[in-house]
Amino acid sequence: MSSNAPDMRVQIAGVELQSPVIAASGTFGYGVEFEEIVAFDRIGAFVTKGLSREPMQGNPTPRIIETASGMINAIGLQNMGVKAFVEEKLPKIRAMKGAVVIANIFGYTVEDCLEVIRVLNDAEGIALYELNASCPNTSHGGIAFGVDPGLLTELVSCTKAVCKRPLMVKLSPNVTSMAAMARVAEEAGADAVSLVNTFVSLAIDIETRKPRIANVTGGLSGPAIKPIAVRMVHDAWKAVKIPVVGMGGIVRAEDAVEFMMAGATAVQVGTASYADPRAVENIANGMLRWCSAHRVERASELTGSIVLP
Repeated sequence: MSSNAPDMRVQIAGVELQSPVIAASGTFGYGVEFEEIVAFDRIGAFVTKGLSREPMQGNPTPRIIETASGMINAIGLQNMGVKAFVEEKLPKIRAMKGAVVIANIFGYTVEDCLEVIRVLNDAEGIALYELNASCPNTSHGGIAFGVDPGLLTELVSCTKAVCKRPLMVKLSPNVTSMAAMARVAEEAGADAVSLVNTFVSLAIDIETRKPRIANVTGGLSGPAIKPIAVRMVHDAWKAVKIPVVGMGGIVRAEDAVEFMMAGATAVQVGTASYADPRAVENIANGMLRWCSAHRVERASELTGSIVLP
């Protein structure tokens, strides 16, 4: 890379990334599956599959369907459990050149999340945590942490108290005000927020009259949600002082630039990786070319650069 190339580095809660483009949770496995496909020193980081206190099998099939300009999934957060991840996957990840790891964590009670963090705190090779606030809290009738200000405050404040690494909170879009929930997360101690998670959706087979997803509802992602996600990122950016990481339908470099102009410090690429396993690297490389062509010296300059009337 020439000395005149744009500086693509960005920082999230003190963690420096070589690129603002991150592989999103749930679409990139545990990272090791992409070792021979993606150049990790060309992307910012990757987020692991959600890690729970105990292994989870996930939901019955069918649990992924294609929709117009997107997909609906109800995987059910299938994963090997945090202890197996630390023992079996993390040593391989540490050996991967350039890999910056963000561990996605979740639980159905606050104590579940705390236990996951305690296990990860003692492990080397993780840069920061991403706390999934879209899970239903089984202690309070199944309402998702991320849609109730009180539950979100409890979850974030309790987890932040035990974290030995920066804490990024992944917010649910299924709320009336994203700005308000982003402020709740910030006030409870979040070092950054990431958004948006998927939108609760329903698809019906009109021949059988049955839901097309075995779980009945699932999460909508992909290009169909991008304009809404960009708006929510902008709302959150105006509301908080901590970094905002944007996601939702990014399939090309220009999409990533748009999210950053709306206020994102960095972006995550999810559904696009299903169609192209190298999508995250391709988008990172494309963003470098875009910045060079538009004479953007530092990618960080894009954040919040929207020109409003």
